[in-house]
Amino acid sequence: MRYFLISTAILTSCFQLPKTCAEQILVSPSGDKAYRSIQEAIDALPARGGDILIAPGIYREKVKVGKSGVHIRGTGKKPEDTVVVYGDGAIKVGGTVHSATMDASGDDFRLDNLTVQNDYSLNPVNPPSQAVALAITGDKDVITHTRLLGAQDTLFANKGPNGRRARQYFSDCYIEGHVDYIFGNAKAYFQRCELHGVAHQAVVYTAQSKESPEEDSAYVFDHCTLTADLAARGIALGRPWRSYATVIFLSTKMNAPVIAEGWIEWDRDKTNRLMTAYYAEYQSTGIGANLRGREPYSHQLTDGEARQWSLKSFFADDTNWLPNSLSK
Repeated sequence: MRYFLISTAILTSCFQLPKTCAEQILVSPSGDKAYRSIQEAIDALPARGGDILIAPGIYREKVKVGKSGVHIRGTGKKPEDTVVVYGDGAIKVGGTVHSATMDASGDDFRLDNLTVQNDYSLNPVNPPSQAVALAITGDKDVITHTRLLGAQDTLFANKGPNGRRARQYFSDCYIEGHVDYIFGNAKAYFQRCELHGVAHQAVVYTAQSKESPEEDSAYVFDHCTLTADLAARGIALGRPWRSYATVIFLSTKMNAPVIAEGWIEWDRDKTNRLMTAYYAEYQSTGIGANLRGREPYSHQLTDGEARQWSLKSFFADDTNWLPNSLSK
């Protein structure tokens, strides 16, 4: 194990957690006493995890986080300063999840102030394929001030193996893509995030995959903003990957030209999941908001109904794992 002397400035930037950081190591492309690879730093952490501070730079590598308690933070002034990028596509690596630039399956995972990108779609010789930037399947995971860049299937926010519970919180993030680009079956709350549709003939922000009415999973977007490239077409809020998909937009600025129906069927003329999915909005604004033209099976929430999807209600008042400002 290698230990490092880290400046006071970096130490004070440590995550605001209910416990102290037991281990803290540095990754840098140029530092004399730092790991050059993020994966090497993760592998060097003890089983209980620890903090990894990443200096500004571009790190072209696939990253796999299987340990719990791993907290990764970029030390630049902004998320764009620290970029983790790779270019695998599902068609080439044998499955969507295998394409992920970063695959985080451990509980109590933290990611802050950096960019995770899958640039597969930027290579014109590559055939169309799912290409995940971040796959996250742990419980009590927190993603803050992070940019997730991709095209189809950018963010896989899902349950763990054998349907293990996965509560996830995203705040002040920028997430871009086109088809089904936030997908999976986690219990995930997104607060003050920007969802951006990149130029494509179809943009579908969400593909949630709740399989039964009893499952405790959903995606909630609270005070988020929807945007899109001018060349983006067919922009939809979501389509149901599984029959009981559950997605709620609260007080969302829909600054993208979302289709009037808002929501679309998974496979038109072949599936009939909109009647069992739960798709809802509360006080949407902007050019993409359309109270009268929405899919008939979707819902416009009352004040009381919207309160049931607030942050603390969503996590049943079990919020001690969230950032300190939210857990009180």
